[in-house]
Amino acid sequence: MSKLTAWERWELASFDNGTAVAANGAAMHAAAAEKTNVPLDRAEIERICAQAREDGYQAGYQAGLQMGKRDGYAAGQTAAKEEAARIGKAANELDQALQEFDQQVADELLALAVEIARQVVRKEIAARPETILGIVNEALTYLPHQHAAIHLNPEDASLVRSYLGDVLTHAGHRILEEPTLKRGDCLLEAGGSQIDASTATRWRRVVESLGSNAPWDK
Repeated sequence: MSKLTAWERWELASFDNGTAVAANGAAMHAAAAEKTNVPLDRAEIERICAQAREDGYQAGYQAGLQMGKRDGYAAGQTAAKEEAARIGKAANELDQALQEFDQQVADELLALAVEIARQVVRKEIAARPETILGIVNEALTYLPHQHAAIHLNPEDASLVRSYLGDVLTHAGHRILEEPTLKRGDCLLEAGGSQIDASTATRWRRVVESLGSNAPWDK
């Protein structure tokens, strides 16, 4: 009997099938008292009610705990998915930032290399003006068997005449001075065709092959 709840003890004591049903309330109370030997006073009733409330609370708590576990698991899954998405987004943003940084560094290195090359070419033209001889010969290979007019800066024209004058004249080419051209520039015209072998044009072709559009004149 001690393992039963207070409510069950009270219920068995009060409504035992072996208890005789009296014709009036006094006889029923006497039979119940004789069966249980526990007077149903106010203190006992309050204790029974308190125990019943406690039993109900514990039952409700356990039921709520089990429901909370299920709800907590679902909430945990949702939170985990949200956290994974947040981390994935952050990783993508970091990867994008690194790619942009790498591209920026590559662009800066290319710009530096192009600038160094520009300075080297300018110094080479100034220090070795005879490089114009190779430029003229190379440009003439694009106009085989044609008599070309070779436009050069006056200083370059004088230099070419000194080194290649006889050869060019014998081939039917003419050397023309063009003050608007800079040293190292060369323009050829023949039979309606024109070859632009200026330094700026040659420079542009080289830097474009490197993925740059840095101009020669800067």
